[in-house]
Amino acid sequence: QVSLVESGGGKVQAGGSLRLSCAASGGTFSTYAMAWFRQFPGKYREFILGIRESGAVAYTADSDSVKGRFTVSRDNAKNTVYLQMDSLKPEDTAVYYCAAVPDNGFIPSYYLRRSSYRFWGQGTQVTVSS
Repeated sequence: QVSLVESGGGKVQAGGSLRLSCAASGGTFSTYAMAWFRQFPGKYREFILGIRESGAVAYTADSDSVKGRFTVSRDNAKNTVYLQMDSLKPEDTAVYYCAAVPDNGFIPSYYLRRSSYRFWGQGTQVTVSS
């Protein structure tokens, strides 16, 4: 199975930026759909943005809070998916996770579901102070 390791989290001031990385190993990265989730204290893990094997971005209405501020990308040569976070707000404070599932060309909504993702990283803390 593929292993995922997030990095790049930390503490920043409101309005600042962070770039999260998720390094994959043990699988054929280029064939996986990837996604970023975040978990607020006392809440379930929530979908942020995903990126398909093709490079197409997956998003939901719940992604509106990060639209225009967060960007997901992947570098297959490095087996890494990124989450560029700009204009950070205190309400972005959470543990951020990356996840992976083989991209078998299912309907787009499949890749928006937490339950669809088979492999998960351990998470990285992002704290935004005002």
